[in-house]
Amino acid sequence: MELIGMMPMPVDFRYRDVFLKGKPKHGPYDPFRIRHPGMDVRRRAKIFAPFDALKGFNEAIGAKDILYQDMTVLSEEDTAELDRRLRILHSLTYNSRMARANHVQVKVTFFEPCRDRDHEDYGLKGQYKAISGICLNVDTEVTKTILVGSSRISLEDVRKIESPGDLFRNRWDEDPSLSGA
Repeated sequence: MELIGMMPMPVDFRYRDVFLKGKPKHGPYDPFRIRHPGMDVRRRAKIFAPFDALKGFNEAIGAKDILYQDMTVLSEEDTAELDRRLRILHSLTYNSRMARANHVQVKVTFFEPCRDRDHEDYGLKGQYKAISGICLNVDTEVTKTILVGSSRISLEDVRKIESPGDLFRNRWDEDPSLSGA
């Protein structure tokens, strides 16, 4: 009795003669080989590569792990300081020529609400993000936004504006004689 793999071959095995012939061998000029050339290793590897059956599922699961927080309300002092800094930026970037000439580098911390409609905190909570770049525009009247690099941020969401150097230094703090007191 012959073996099929590890099992003995039954006497009445239907494909006995095909099995005994073995694996087909094709020469280099065989018509079968010409019609069906061998596959290179890279293409063959693609066949067996894993694929994402549920596209976006892993990202959706990962999005649920993001922790959102409530938006903090600024105190009167913080609001006044933020308004002062916005006025300074507005005076330095009131038109595109001034913005390009002054090259004001800023770091803006802002609140971004949760935009995932499937998340339980959608519309209720969000995340604080910071963006650094050159301030190109501060529009306090029409759009009520600040443009940093290519990102436009609503002034309602801005929580802090910082600048390297002493751009926002309050001159009244350093020289009390200037305050008029």
